Amino acid sequence: MRIGYARVSTSDQNLDLQRDALDKAGCERLFHDTASGAKDDRRGLAEALAYARAGDTLVVWKLDRLGRSLKHLVETVTALQERQVGLQSLHEQLDTTTSGGKLVFHVFAALAEFERDLIRDRTRAGLEAARARGRSGGRPRKLTERQTAMARSMLAQPSAQVAEVCRALRVSRSTLYRYLAANSRK
Repeated sequence: MRIGYARVSTSDQNLDLQRDALDKAGCERLFHDTASGAKDDRRGLAEALAYARAGDTLVVWKLDRLGRSLKHLVETVTALQERQVGLQSLHEQLDTTTSGGKLVFHVFAALAEFERDLIRDRTRAGLEAARARGRSGGRPRKLTERQTAMARSMLAQPSAQVAEVCRALRVSRSTLYRYLAANSRK
């Protein structure tokens, strides 16, 4: 069975072009979503994937209608292949039920893995370069050790109120307590 899946990003867009192409491609059942491709929760896609059985082919108008990213696309197609469900993209003329289509898709998967490795290497190199210049990542600290010590001495006064100390240091009560607790463990 040929199962069609169509997606548009907003309700202003129209599914007609995709539906017509999927009907022409012989899809017996159509599922659709009106949601951004970046969203994890796409009910129509989940229903199409659940509906597909071994020997079926999931047909999409374009690959970008199916996957949020190349990585997500590869994961989806791998899961389909494990269930012996093929994938056909009409626009890219990709069909994983053929040996040529499988080859092309494996090249896509290798390129996606290569891209992830490059991004990881660039990120690691950038972090090392920043550390070499004395920079560290993460959110800037709200209180210095000196300010924490000052807060501790202010709170040691019998008339001190936590709200006043927080106002003076411009931090919330939970932040003050977190820094006081962290410094007491050192």
